[in-house]
Amino acid sequence: MTRHFNFCAGPAALPEAVLKKAQYEMLDWQGRGLSVMEMSHRSDDYVAIASQAEKDLRGLLNIPDNYKVLFMQGGASSQFAMVPLNLLGHGGTPNYIETGVWAGKAIKEASRYAEGLHVAGSSKAQGYTCVPAQNELKLTDDAAYLHFTSNETIGGLAFDYLPETDGVPLVCDMSSDILSKPLDVTQYGVIYAGAQKNIGPAGLTLVIIRDDLLDQVMPATPSMMNYRICAENDSMYNTPPTYGWYLAGLVFDWLKNDIGGLEKMAEINTRKANKLYQAIDNSDFYANPIAIANRSQMNVPFTLADAALDKVFLQESEAAGLLNLAGHRSVGGMRASIYNAVPEAAIDALTAFMSDFEKRHG
Repeated sequence: MTRHFNFCAGPAALPEAVLKKAQYEMLDWQGRGLSVMEMSHRSDDYVAIASQAEKDLRGLLNIPDNYKVLFMQGGASSQFAMVPLNLLGHGGTPNYIETGVWAGKAIKEASRYAEGLHVAGSSKAQGYTCVPAQNELKLTDDAAYLHFTSNETIGGLAFDYLPETDGVPLVCDMSSDILSKPLDVTQYGVIYAGAQKNIGPAGLTLVIIRDDLLDQVMPATPSMMNYRICAENDSMYNTPPTYGWYLAGLVFDWLKNDIGGLEKMAEINTRKANKLYQAIDNSDFYANPIAIANRSQMNVPFTLADAALDKVFLQESEAAGLLNLAGHRSVGGMRASIYNAVPEAAIDALTAFMSDFEKRHG
């Protein structure tokens, strides 16, 4: 069996240790004679799996007791609707920061539920190569919340600061960088993230919400999209994505016990990103368009000096066991997504290939 280095933006690489454990338990989970994916979500065994996953996540992120952790379905894109549906029940204006494709999608969807949606800051004029500075953010007086995307997966753009809101609840789409470093959950009202980058397989969505915001829901919100109903039913109002939840639990355990926590993970991620950006910056053949302060540690886009070589680069890199390096179809070029599960050896292999490719084609 051969495993290559996978730089896919999502569904993304999973830790090899997690895959091996899941493989070992696939047919017979801990001597029970069945797979986790065959278990009733109401069974004592599965409830214990789910509870342990939440406990480990709470420990990794130091999530206080006054925050609920929800394991939902529909991906982060469903949250683009769920956030306004659950937070605009008492009125007010939703405020958004526009920094790229995913922030734009969130704005478009939320506009369906709030005619007065306000863009509090935007870097569109800069081609989304940076984020708006704190002093450029202008919130409405009746702001219900301020939404931002901490890491734009497609553009490779990341916030280098936490927006200050003067008490307005901060809502963050953290799909691309959650669990990549420590964070202070108490600074947020809502955090949400699709699983398929740093949490687990596609199909699961994580929501962390402060208790006091559970009473803001709009009356017509469907039950399956209602945070309070989800919380009151321990994320089991209907059958949840049980196997995805189980795999997420294995990832949380890997971060906790194999890696040693999020501070250690952050050190590894910083080292990985620095190596790749140095390879780009020390070359006239490769370039990254993002302002240095806002470069993502998770998604690294880069272009070649001659775009006519893009196809050759992708063909040769794949032959070398470096997979999924094509940039998003909307921007082209290359993109290396180097999430938690992408080992440092993958970065070493990629930078060595880049150097060799430049010597042969530059």
